[in-house]
Amino acid sequence: MRYELMIPTQIRKAIADNIPVVLPLGVLEYHGEHLCTGVDTLVITETLARLENEVPFIILPAFYYGAASYAVEGPEANGSIHNRPDILYPFASSLFMNLLRIGFRNIHIIVHHQSENFAAGMPTDLSFKLAARQTLFDFIERQSGEGWWGKADAANYYEGHEEGDNPFNWIQAYPLLSDSIQKEYPIDHAGKLETALMMAVCPEGVYMDHFSEDKWYTQTAKDANLEYGEAVLARVKDHLKAKLKPKS
Repeated sequence: MRYELMIPTQIRKAIADNIPVVLPLGVLEYHGEHLCTGVDTLVITETLARLENEVPFIILPAFYYGAASYAVEGPEANGSIHNRPDILYPFASSLFMNLLRIGFRNIHIIVHHQSENFAAGMPTDLSFKLAARQTLFDFIERQSGEGWWGKADAANYYEGHEEGDNPFNWIQAYPLLSDSIQKEYPIDHAGKLETALMMAVCPEGVYMDHFSEDKWYTQTAKDANLEYGEAVLARVKDHLKAKLKPKS
């Protein structure tokens, strides 16, 4: 379900059923001469589109305006758009507070940009993860008052945490490509992996007639093919199906 097309009755039913709510989080960034700027977001949105009939979830409008950085190329005539973390954090905090107040308790942030070391984090995902944590603290305090954790009714907090049943699981963030997928299909920037995955999910964003080997990071793109992309897509779909199972 696309959130922007839902009516209140559908939203209330989704809340009651604890249906996952998904935010595709990405950037607009230079990806060589052969790929479009929206790669890091499109690989998420287009993969999710292929899961709509297999797993129940709500997809929020994608956020394209993360911290692309200019580490690859400057923006001049190349298309990258970079928003600093101090801009991202307040937006993310406001978004999450809105979603929590609406009633959602099963919120997922999916990231691909700079996700090769997701545990350590990069500016875009760190901004949203910090905003998620702080907003959860603020929301719970608003609902239960200061000292909520120290009250008697929170005595089973650690047992619940061990079982995954605690409010800090209401918002989760994880990469499109899990660690195990990345080990089998090494991540890159505009190389074989990203080019092949785009061939599988969004071929209209691939222009191999413009491919250039001038950049070291694009050289493996010449080895990309649809078969490789579809193999990666199959693994990613299984990964997301496991993550997006509705919680009771």
